[in-house]
Amino acid sequence: MNLIGKITLLLLFTFSIVFAGGVVYIYLIFSGIVSFYGQIIIMICAGAIFFTANGLFQWIKKRNTMKLAICYIIILLLVIGVNVGTDIYKESLATVDQELDVTLFQPFENENTIAKLDDQSNLQLSNDLPKLDGATALYPLYAAFAQATYPEKTYPTDRGEVIVSTTPDAYKNLINGKVDIIFAAGPSQRQIQEAERAGIEFQLTPIGREAFVFFVNANNSIDDLSIEQIQSIYSGAITNWSEVGGGNGKILAFQRPEDSGSQTALENLMGDIPLTKAPSEAIVSGMGEIIQEVSHYTNYRNAIGYSFRYYSMELIRNDEIKHIAINGVYPDKETIRSGEYPISSEFYAITTNTDNPNVEKFLEWILSEQGQWLVEETGYVPVHN
Repeated sequence: MNLIGKITLLLLFTFSIVFAGGVVYIYLIFSGIVSFYGQIIIMICAGAIFFTANGLFQWIKKRNTMKLAICYIIILLLVIGVNVGTDIYKESLATVDQELDVTLFQPFENENTIAKLDDQSNLQLSNDLPKLDGATALYPLYAAFAQATYPEKTYPTDRGEVIVSTTPDAYKNLINGKVDIIFAAGPSQRQIQEAERAGIEFQLTPIGREAFVFFVNANNSIDDLSIEQIQSIYSGAITNWSEVGGGNGKILAFQRPEDSGSQTALENLMGDIPLTKAPSEAIVSGMGEIIQEVSHYTNYRNAIGYSFRYYSMELIRNDEIKHIAINGVYPDKETIRSGEYPISSEFYAITTNTDNPNVEKFLEWILSEQGQWLVEETGYVPVHN
């Protein structure tokens, strides 16, 4: 084959391999796994083009080409093996960000998983049911409220009168008038600003108290941190566990997504102290765009994370994670009730101006003896003992 023929063949092959690789790459983008396997596709395509070109033009002797090909395959397999092994290791680590099966707490569906009054509720609603939404951690509570006062029927978690869509989305639904009441921690500054732009003012009714808690790997020797040490860790002033009495190891301080209840709690704890940059990871958005997202807590030996007590201790239990005392006080219901635990706060039933006549009745009932008993029985600390 003459030179022109070889060049033409190489161009045709290159076009074919790039086209095929591009199709696979686009598929990986929309599958959400482009970050690593996309690079492998590029390596395979580049290798195929190189060895094809070498076969046509014989730049490298045949014996050396065989050695080079073997080395190339070994390196490719090693890269894939290391990545797969790393993924398996990460998957084996504990997390408190795992998805909670909220269907276990649907009203009238699983009576053994949510708190239930011994007697009939003093409030019975039959129409104009307030539409409820809220934080995942509070769904078992307001599902219990609904079961006590709403008509018996199926209440799907994603539509209807009793839904659960996480704190950020619950605030959006309240601002957009899709729901009447949400159950969550207090709003972030950005959520307040969004409400103001919509001409809405949040009305916060405290219904219970909860602890903001921090946790580490169970093998971490640290059992107690001060608020000042927490602030220094999350500002980046303290970066090694040895600086707070632990072993030598860089601190990996995980954070939560913006406008989530726990992230707002951390921002409130920090006050005017700026947060250090959070660990992040590349993810693929719904349109295939690669974006950086705050990494979920992964239980590395040097990790620290945070949540609310009920969610991490009662709903998502994991012996590989250790909750730590703050200022020498361990977070539990009694130290929250007494006020000893230093990072406890109220959570709320949050409303805006609504014309639903039953919203006020429902809020009054939540603050009544029956409503507060359900707060206690669910696992939270009521505002009225």
